[in-house]
Amino acid sequence: MKKDYFLIILAGVVIGAIAVYLMLTGNPPNMGLCIACFERDIAGAIGLHRAALVQYLRPEIIGIVFGALIAAFIFKEFKPTSGSSPTIRFFLGMTSMIGALVFLGCPLRMTLRLAGGDLNALVALFGFIVGITVGTLFLKSNFDLGQAKKASYLESFIFPLIILVLLLLLFLKPVFNPKAGGPIFFSTEGPGSKHVFPLIGLAAGLVVGFLAQRTRLCFAGGIRDLILFREFYLLLGFIAIFFTVLGGDLLFGFFRIGFVNQPIAHTVHLWNFLGMSLVGLNAVLLGGCPLRQLVLAAQGSGDSALTVLGYVVGAGVAHNFMLVGFPPPTPPALGPTGVLIYGKVAVIAGIIFSLVVGYFNLVKEK
Repeated sequence: MKKDYFLIILAGVVIGAIAVYLMLTGNPPNMGLCIACFERDIAGAIGLHRAALVQYLRPEIIGIVFGALIAAFIFKEFKPTSGSSPTIRFFLGMTSMIGALVFLGCPLRMTLRLAGGDLNALVALFGFIVGITVGTLFLKSNFDLGQAKKASYLESFIFPLIILVLLLLLFLKPVFNPKAGGPIFFSTEGPGSKHVFPLIGLAAGLVVGFLAQRTRLCFAGGIRDLILFREFYLLLGFIAIFFTVLGGDLLFGFFRIGFVNQPIAHTVHLWNFLGMSLVGLNAVLLGGCPLRQLVLAAQGSGDSALTVLGYVVGAGVAHNFMLVGFPPPTPPALGPTGVLIYGKVAVIAGIIFSLVVGYFNLVKEK
């Protein structure tokens, strides 16, 4: 057990250091690593949404998948499975992404924002804990989406093949229609235009994916395990990430404490809280947060692969239907700030959907 604790702490330190390095070398502030934001950028790059400021094939996501895949094969943990309520998982993934984009970040970016002094992320953390607590109550009441069955290797390799295609598109940058552009779009300004050299992002993702697979790193899982079993193992990884990024931010001048003037953030506290409550609740129902779902998909879970596809489609829907949070623009005439009524309705609808899923998947004891 001591060796396991050391490993996850070491993994957290390495991942935190990687996040700081990525911010230093090109990624947006407080966004060295963000699964939701980067999947949102990928959705834009392949044309699922038209928000020109957030379109890029993020190599970090590609690297995480292949890093986890390599680790799964080396340690013989690649297990093709599928069939555990795939449609429900897809829509839980979609609503999770909407909640994350209302807050403007996944649990990993929430940690980075906290380490950078963004107190809006502290409000979101409280919401995240509330959502996980509700999800844990469902688990205690025998919530179950059904048993996944053994699947073929062909089915389990479809997701890594899709990721490989994205990697090829990143480097080849094909243009099918010179006048209209595409099929791959890259931001020329805004967060999508801020990125590291692709090979650096890919290498960083490989390390993160490998370590996340070996340690089962998952913020939602850590809070869930603390509530259910008084077990701190998974939380130690994110605590290590937090303190490593905090040290890096203080060292390199990224740290700025407060609610206002935080990079790519808004101060609408209720919706920061509720957005991450939805993410936390769904993470428990799905069996892992967005980072964990990427790792599970890489090691053969067809259900997690559908969840990740739900994230990507959800990002497209969120931006096309104005469901996302909007950081303060400069100048204000460029657009709205905060969360529009569409996003508020979507978060409430997502919470209701998740509660319905939780209730109707309670298994009665025989």
